[in-house]
Amino acid sequence: MLLGSIEAGGTKFVCAVGNEDYRIIDSVHIKTTTPEETLQKTVDYFKQFKDLQAIAVSSFGPIELRKNSPKYGYITNTPKPGWANTDFVGRLKEDFDLPISWTTDVNGSAYGEYVMATLFNEKIESLVYFTIGTGVGAGEIVNGHFIGDIGHPEVGHVRLKRHPDDMDFKGICPYHGDCLEGLVSGPTFEARTGKKGQDIPLTDHVWDIMAFYVAQAAIQETLLFRPAKIVFGGGVVSEPFLKKVRAQFKDLLNDYVDVGDLDKYIVMPLVKNNGSATVGDFALAVEELNK
Repeated sequence: MLLGSIEAGGTKFVCAVGNEDYRIIDSVHIKTTTPEETLQKTVDYFKQFKDLQAIAVSSFGPIELRKNSPKYGYITNTPKPGWANTDFVGRLKEDFDLPISWTTDVNGSAYGEYVMATLFNEKIESLVYFTIGTGVGAGEIVNGHFIGDIGHPEVGHVRLKRHPDDMDFKGICPYHGDCLEGLVSGPTFEARTGKKGQDIPLTDHVWDIMAFYVAQAAIQETLLFRPAKIVFGGGVVSEPFLKKVRAQFKDLLNDYVDVGDLDKYIVMPLVKNNGSATVGDFALAVEELNK
């Protein structure tokens, strides 16, 4: 069985073909330019595979998830230039008479981590997956189901207590300034320091400031949903950084609730190289095919 995965990011699309065992058979990266050019290249890629059974899309957003909405399958009011009100699923259906699953990029990643946890015999029914990169978002699975009804969560835009050493930084979110994304996404390093994150050593105090904010986001998810674990992926995240996050989390939560071993609660992805969304897409494609 051949399944298609589209991880649609603001910088690139990761398109892959795999099977129901979540194994990648072929993949390609497509630069995100205009909707017309990017979606045409995506369609052309999948047309090579004549036996494709279903496609799953995990897209940057905001997106419309309500199937009773006339804009189901659209990327809606995204700040990504040129992509607002793009009929993503409709464009795919012009060329493919196949079941198409449609969700957010972080939901796809969350589902990939959920599936992999099951394969690793972790007995969990819930988790939260954060991505911290060019943007910030989170997908939440509780009792095996995504959180969200009239829309998907926008965890990247929650508000936080400011770090006392960061009060002068206004944040970079065009909507809210100093929301979570405005304070910890990758571009905030350059906005604060003039340097890219990869060029700043972990000993720099800016990483402590970032950990303070990320720990608050993890506490919010903990107290709202009580997940079995919180997974962090994306270009900003590393195990040494998560060590700082765990320390801040412990200090800020102050043992109010028991989350068990922090090294097993706040973790890096099981799927390496930020490939969680592709695994999740394969699983979601199978589910869509079986509906």
